[in-house]
Amino acid sequence: MPKVTYVSDSGQTRVMDGAVGDSVMQTAVRNGIPGIVGECGGVLSCATCHVFVEGADLDRLGPISDMEDEMLEGTAVDRRPDSRLSCQIILSDELGDLRVTTPETQQ
Repeated sequence: MPKVTYVSDSGQTRVMDGAVGDSVMQTAVRNGIPGIVGECGGVLSCATCHVFVEGADLDRLGPISDMEDEMLEGTAVDRRPDSRLSCQIILSDELGDLRVTTPETQQ
């Protein structure tokens, strides 16, 4: 079972077990992780699940789709090279554990 470490912008850390096939956003919302809103429910239309993915973990993710790339241009906190939408990061045993940091705000 993959684990996701969520780090808030203030440095608070929570580690959650994630189910294979769920997204990082679904896991956060289900567990009440502050800083990930997911208003659209993961259909790639709101960018309120913006996260910064730790460097080594970022290299293991698939490429950003054109739609995710476009949505990242509309985030509340400026996009960085390690920005991703957590609704587009699907947990798997092959991917393993991840560490993400939430931005200061999503709205």
